Amino acid sequence: MAAHSTTRALYASYNGPLYQVRRASDNATRDVGVLSAGGYADAAAQDSFCAGTTCLISIIYDQSGRANHLTQAPGGGAAGGPDNLANATAAPTMVGGHKAYGVFVAPGTGYRNNHTNGIATGDNPEGMYAIFDGTHYNGGCCFDYGNAETDNNDDGNGTMEAIYFGNIKVWGYGSGNGPWIMADLENGLFSGVNQHYNANDPTINYRYTTAIVKGGPEPLGDPWRQRAVGRPVHVLRRRAPQRRGLQPDA
Repeated sequence: MAAHSTTRALYASYNGPLYQVRRASDNATRDVGVLSAGGYADAAAQDSFCAGTTCLISIIYDQSGRANHLTQAPGGGAAGGPDNLANATAAPTMVGGHKAYGVFVAPGTGYRNNHTNGIATGDNPEGMYAIFDGTHYNGGCCFDYGNAETDNNDDGNGTMEAIYFGNIKVWGYGSGNGPWIMADLENGLFSGVNQHYNANDPTINYRYTTAIVKGGPEPLGDPWRQRAVGRPVHVLRRRAPQRRGLQPDA
């Protein structure tokens, strides 16, 4: 279990830090918390701390209580050195009338935790969701949020489960020109039950979109769907990874 957000508390009782910033002028750090328990980020604290210089997001704290915090991703099979940290002011937004900052993931930016607590492993069932900026994407591989190997390497088909957002067409893809919500199961992006094209995976053109992947040995819960709840919601569920596909609506 993990709960990450730089814009708001994800639990009504949460009153701890959301993220940490590090400023360029002296490498000092500061935790950015919430305005009140269960509330929105204290963006003014970041603005004051980073005034006259630049800041990077150095830690994204886990609000679940399991200490699954995200820090700078180390080098691995796909990159020889560590990933970059996100510019702390590159994704300004408003949440409930309050100023906040999201995480702007430019190419080469990445966060990871290889020593997790209470996270699903193997083919155990799990669910995950993320809110994406529908205007920020590319055709590279691969912009993900989810559960991956803990050795920074590609350990084979089906050894990760993550939400992908972008318009790459090397593996699966959907209708239109993208971007699409897909599931990254390692060595493949899946947009539906077919290995490549799935017409029911729509191009996403909303400012913000909530994407959900639900996985387990067999299909779990609601199938892929899209509905209006303030933000569009896009849900994929998968069968076991060795079946190499996702199970959409019949």
